[in-house]
Amino acid sequence: MSETRPAPLAGLKVVEISAFVAAPLGAMTLAQLGADVIRIDPIGGNIDANRWPISDDGTSIYWASLNKGKRSVTLDLKSEEGQKIATDLIAEAGTLVTNLPARGWLSYENLVQHREDLVMLRLNGSHDGKPAVDYTINAASGFPIITGDDERPVNNALPAWDVAAGLYISNGIIAAELDRRSSGKGQEITLALSDVMLATVGNLGYIAEVQSTGKTRGPLGNGLYGAYGQSFKTSDGREIMVAVISNKHWRGLGTATGLSEKLEMIGPLLDVDLSTEGGRFEAREAIDAVVRPWFAAHTAAEAAEALSGAGVLQGEFQTFEELVNNDPWCSLENPLFSEIDQPGVGTVLAPRVPLSFAGSPVADAVPAPQVGGDTERVLANKLGLNVEEVAKLAMGSKWR
Repeated sequence: MSETRPAPLAGLKVVEISAFVAAPLGAMTLAQLGADVIRIDPIGGNIDANRWPISDDGTSIYWASLNKGKRSVTLDLKSEEGQKIATDLIAEAGTLVTNLPARGWLSYENLVQHREDLVMLRLNGSHDGKPAVDYTINAASGFPIITGDDERPVNNALPAWDVAAGLYISNGIIAAELDRRSSGKGQEITLALSDVMLATVGNLGYIAEVQSTGKTRGPLGNGLYGAYGQSFKTSDGREIMVAVISNKHWRGLGTATGLSEKLEMIGPLLDVDLSTEGGRFEAREAIDAVVRPWFAAHTAAEAAEALSGAGVLQGEFQTFEELVNNDPWCSLENPLFSEIDQPGVGTVLAPRVPLSFAGSPVADAVPAPQVGGDTERVLANKLGLNVEEVAKLAMGSKWR
């Protein structure tokens, strides 16, 4: 048997000073990969400390979910002493993630004086310094215009750009750490939420499509652009999503529904080649009309069994409650999850990082700290402060 190695990022130390989704998610990803992450907040918590959803006793489920596996320190960051303590912690760790304004004591120019090989990643709203959040960035992306129907844009409830930015943050820190290990030098890294959106729009071909063809896309509902995909209502009132992205899937759709002959007739009638994704996209309304009655005559379970048996990609729409209560993927049957006892929230399923390493496995999820719960221990162990000094810092009164 091969020897199991430590988690991939064991030994990496990171300080996080942030709020909301992107930076906390990026730092949590590093923590779940084995890094020692200390989150520093103002006394009482940052602006996101009580963000919804909240538990019955007022604990932020949101905050707890995005800070698993970290340690939490609170300081009077408006005071010179609190800023000095935070600076010392950053210098000791050598790596900083922040999405707060990097000015004054928190600027790279100041912090690098305290740690020459500092790696600092700073997330901004936009590359030109204008403030922005996920939902304002998404409004400019073009995606809300093609989501839903023709009546009005639909801003997705999923903060996709925050999530993508968080993963870019973790990638950026890992890349800079690899560079530091070979060069001995640190660096400042900047990332703009607007650029995360623009890079994705460009990488998926939307920018080049407009420039090359002069065309833009309209709403498709649940249709699949450039291929065949659609949602259908079943006899029991459920909704099922079908995706046909290969000829095998196309043949399987005919087999599962028993409508192969009728589907084959669509090509000659509309003069399209149904053996291509583009042809199926052009004929999508005719295909919908042929197969929709079949779904209306079958329950979701019957449809899913027939489609799966024929090798067709399908998935039933479900609520969060149905996901949590009924879906075996969202349960302890999936090794992604373990149960944790989160203070103020209760016993809940919690995911580890969704990467599986054969040689350097990552730990199961662990609870998030309480805001400021590690202040005394961290300041005593890392900076050598005594109990009385830590107590004064926690009160935040001595330097005000």
